[in-house]
Amino acid sequence: MLPVLLMVMGLFIGLFTPRDVRPDAFLATAMVSAAALLPLWGTVLVGVGSCTVFVGLMVDFHALQDATAYSELATLAAIAAFSVFFNRLLGRRAHQLVQVRSVAEAAQLAVLHPVPRHLGAVTLESLYLAAAAEARIGGDLYEAIRTQHGVRLLIGDVRGKGLLAIQTAATLLSAFREAAHDAPDLPHLACRLETSMSRDASRYPGVPGSEIAERFITALLAEIPDDEPVVRTVTCGHPPPLLLHRGEVRELRPAAPSPPLNLGMPVSGGYHVDLAPFHPADQLLLYTDGVTETRDRSGAFYPLAERIRSWSGEAPHQLLDHLHRDLIAYSGGELDDDIAVLVAWRRSSH
Repeated sequence: MLPVLLMVMGLFIGLFTPRDVRPDAFLATAMVSAAALLPLWGTVLVGVGSCTVFVGLMVDFHALQDATAYSELATLAAIAAFSVFFNRLLGRRAHQLVQVRSVAEAAQLAVLHPVPRHLGAVTLESLYLAAAAEARIGGDLYEAIRTQHGVRLLIGDVRGKGLLAIQTAATLLSAFREAAHDAPDLPHLACRLETSMSRDASRYPGVPGSEIAERFITALLAEIPDDEPVVRTVTCGHPPPLLLHRGEVRELRPAAPSPPLNLGMPVSGGYHVDLAPFHPADQLLLYTDGVTETRDRSGAFYPLAERIRSWSGEAPHQLLDHLHRDLIAYSGGELDDDIAVLVAWRRSSH
């Protein structure tokens, strides 16, 4: 309604103010705003309407012989023509943006497959938020696979952004999807992932200090066996998961964390497995550092464990809905980093 309102204001100013107060500015603004807000037909109608209003005012004030009035009318006609051109340009840009977003969505889905809702006795829910909403693509990743050893989970965060991060994430996910079925335990699985990432990085020799040479991944591996009420985890430089048990929230800090994958640092003594109880109705929350590094306007970090406690009794999808809304509200709608969250809930056997 803004273009129409501006056009009506121009008409009223022309009719009810002294003649030296010109309505041109309101009419011109109406046409330019129409180019930005309305489709092509609306822009044309506002342009024709604004010029018609001005001609009507010329007739009403007997200014048909006034050269200055004709000059102003020519200016308005030129602005109307520019508005139509500007509208078409904006429409083309909007179409290109839709195409880019659709390609980004396809790329994201190709890399980050939707996680199955149910794997054995485990129910899963996931949340992914890109810092740049228009891009819908980033370097955070997660995966869940049912194997003969139980349900195996991966969550990770690739250093950097853009296509290089997506390529690295795709490599890690492909390696995990293959090795998760064959590796006898989590340390072997972590070794397989490290080997795959190192081989991939060797294909792109980079100058020391370059982005290619430094593209490491923080990762957390988890295993939920079918026949034991436990969860096993291996941490590779990643934030510790949260265990939600009967309204309590416990941070599962690793006893001996390993360095991130593809960092080029040997793991002395092998990868350490941490063991924690994981009973029916318990929930395991895996997340990337984009969650805990979300800041409010004062610069304070998001208190995940404190906030999640009040929703610990909710079902996984409801818990993530609460977390999603709370992160947006806490940051004022301005996320600085990509966010990935994976929740695993062990269902009761009854």
